[in-house]
Amino acid sequence: MTLPSPVLAYIDADKRNDGEALIDAFAPDAAVKDEGRTHAGHNAISAWWRAAKTKYQHVIEPLESVEDGKTTRVLMTVSGQFPGSPARMVFAFRIADSRIAGLEITP
Repeated sequence: MTLPSPVLAYIDADKRNDGEALIDAFAPDAAVKDEGRTHAGHNAISAWWRAAKTKYQHVIEPLESVEDGKTTRVLMTVSGQFPGSPARMVFAFRIADSRIAGLEITP
């Protein structure tokens, strides 16, 4: 599966639990939508990701992807400490200027 470099950077950083590298994949004004909430900007995204890692201890594994224009939708298996684990979720990455400008995670 071929993925845009910022998406690969996100996946690799998440697997390594490397919050700094993960945030570097995002544009400064990026936003993440997850669990009904929006987290905008590096500080908010960092806090969201660190809280989710602590709470769920999740691991993501990409299964397949589809690109349409500036959005790359990646179907992921998400395993961790939550009811229904493992679950399949769609991570929709919006890419702009070689960075993640937006990410929406849906079941």
